[in-house]
Amino acid sequence: MKIDDLFSVSGKIVLVTGGSRGIGEMIAAGFLANGAKVYISSRKADACDATAKRLMETYGGECVPIAADLSGLEGATALADELKQRETKLDVLINNAGQAWGAPFEEFPEKGWDRVLNVNVKGPFFVIQQLMPLLEAAASADDPARIINIGSIDGLRPPKLQTYSYSPSKAAIHAMTRQLAAEFAPRNVIVNAIAPGPFPTWMLSTGVGGGGDVDNTDWDSLALTNPRGRVGTPEDIAGLSIFLASRAGAYTVGEIITCDGGVVVG
Repeated sequence: MKIDDLFSVSGKIVLVTGGSRGIGEMIAAGFLANGAKVYISSRKADACDATAKRLMETYGGECVPIAADLSGLEGATALADELKQRETKLDVLINNAGQAWGAPFEEFPEKGWDRVLNVNVKGPFFVIQQLMPLLEAAASADDPARIINIGSIDGLRPPKLQTYSYSPSKAAIHAMTRQLAAEFAPRNVIVNAIAPGPFPTWMLSTGVGGGGDVDNTDWDSLALTNPRGRVGTPEDIAGLSIFLASRAGAYTVGEIITCDGGVVVG
C-alpha cells in the first residue's frame, strides 16, 4: 500500500503516439522520469528524433523515436511491425496522436473532416488492433496492460472554436474507449480515456491566436477563463496518465476522465 508500489511504472514499456510535442511529449516525459522505457511516434522523423534526444538528456532512461503516419491501417501496421522487431510485449499504449482543423462554417472543407476523423478515430482503432498481440503478451490478471486514449473536453461539450470535425472525433474516441473497455477487460487489457482541457500546446496556440508559437502565446489571458485560473502543466497530464498505468489504476475501466481545471463543470 506504499506510494512507490501503488504508482510505480518503473520497467514498463510504453508507447506514446504523437509524442514529439505538446501533451504527448508531456506524458512521455512523465513516464521516462519514472523509470519506464518509452517509445514516441510522430509523422515527422526529425522532430521525433529531436524530442527523444531532449527527453533523454533531461530525464535519462531510454526514449526511442519511430516515424509513423497514423491516419490509417498502413501506418498503424508499420508502427506495430517496427515495435515487434524491438519488443516482445507492450505494457502501456497512449493513443495521443491527433489533428484539428479550423475554418468558418461556410468554408469548412471536406479534407478538414477526412484528415481529422482519420487521425483521431480510425488511426487509434487500427493502432490498438495491430498492437493487441504485444499488449496481451504483457497482460496478466494482477497487472493488466493499459490503453489510454487521449480525447478532449471538446468531445464532452460544445467547443469554443470553429473546429467542426474535431469535437465529433473526440466524442467518437470517448465512445470507442467505452466499447473496447467492455470487450478487453476480460482479456486483462484495461482501456480508459483522458479528456484534456487547455494546455500550452502548438495545436491550441494555433486556435487562440498564438499561431503555433507556444512560448509567445498569451496563456495568461486563456487562464482567466478557467475555474482553476491557469492552463494545464506537464505534471497534471503526466500524473493522471501514470495513475491509469500503475497499480493504483488497475480497477478503473472505461472511464473518460477530464483534466481541464474545471472547464466542463465550471
